[in-house]
Amino acid sequence: MTSEMAGQRNESEQERADRNFVELLQGARVAVTGVQVLFAFLLTVPFSSGFSRLDQADRWLYYAALVSAAIASICYIAPTAQHRVLFRQGRKETLVRRSNLYGIFGALALAVSMTTSTMFVIDYLFQATLAWITAGVLAALALWTWFAQPGLTRNGQSSDRSSGEGNSVSSSED
Repeated sequence: MTSEMAGQRNESEQERADRNFVELLQGARVAVTGVQVLFAFLLTVPFSSGFSRLDQADRWLYYAALVSAAIASICYIAPTAQHRVLFRQGRKETLVRRSNLYGIFGALALAVSMTTSTMFVIDYLFQATLAWITAGVLAALALWTWFAQPGLTRNGQSSDRSSGEGNSVSSSED
């Protein structure tokens, strides 16, 4: 079994930090496009004619959706901005760790924004009960797929390999 097959890569710490940072940025690129579209949509909502008819509860729901979309945008853009500031300072490992945290916080904020935005629209179109049920299902799905399932896998409580999923090459550093 080669060292790469055993979960080790033949790379220096700096090469690993570079690879990890590129992988984090690739993942953020996927999310940031969706966040930007959602945020742009939310910024236009108050200027529509029906917004003035919203009750206070719906305005607070809109507030939560808008602010969480802004937080998600900030978190997903932060690694690129910090990379510019820290360029050639020899702080790539710090940047990788920090960027990973920003990605997690950004995903949490995105889950809140998606859930509250959907709840806001469904409440406006139908009724509060359907909006709460839908929001609960969406929040549970996001929390499970984005956090709980990988958290269980990370802690060794779940293994996708036994079900035929997963990657044959893994690395303990990723």
